[in-house]
Amino acid sequence: MVGRGDLTNGQWARLEPLLPAGKKPGRPQTWTRRQLIDGIRWRTRAGAPWRDVPERYGPWDRAYDLFRRWQRDGSWKQIFVQLQAEADAKGLITWDVSVDSTIARAYQHAAGARKKGPSRRSLLAASTPSPTTTAWGAREAG
Repeated sequence: MVGRGDLTNGQWARLEPLLPAGKKPGRPQTWTRRQLIDGIRWRTRAGAPWRDVPERYGPWDRAYDLFRRWQRDGSWKQIFVQLQAEADAKGLITWDVSVDSTIARAYQHAAGARKKGPSRRSLLAASTPSPTTTAWGAREAG
């Protein structure tokens, strides 16, 4: 059964030649790379934990291992760069760059910049003490 977001046969035919060659000869794989890659795509699209990858994509730990191994050795980036270069050569990518000239400026107070003139602390220190307003303070003063 093919899931809604799984690779189509045409997409898989385009992607398969770009995948790195397997390094281990021997026993055939139980789960195909296509299933594991569809599981990786499901997980990144859904944003779910790896353990929630549906069974039809194979064991979650195999999909995770493939994802991390290709992430570490740069395979995902290489596949992306190749697909991007081919799409660009066919004219399928528009490289429009939008530069916004809007300026966002904070007030000096927000940025913590010093003001010209005396600081607030120096003004407070130079001011005369306020008259005593509590009964306790009045007894000590007088």
